[in-house]
Amino acid sequence: MAKNRSLLGEAWDFLKVRKAWWLAPIIIMLILVGILIIFGQSSALSPFIYALF
Repeated sequence: MAKNRSLLGEAWDFLKVRKAWWLAPIIIMLILVGILIIFGQSSALSPFIYALF
């Protein structure tokens, strides 16, 4: 029977087994951009985030 695993756990196992470490920076940047978009839409920090760009 298959285990219930999180998406991050599956991605980590994929990187380990396939030795695709070059994908790690891409995944990290996608996560950071997603967090930035979420905080940029509904936060009091929005004016400061927009000032960076």
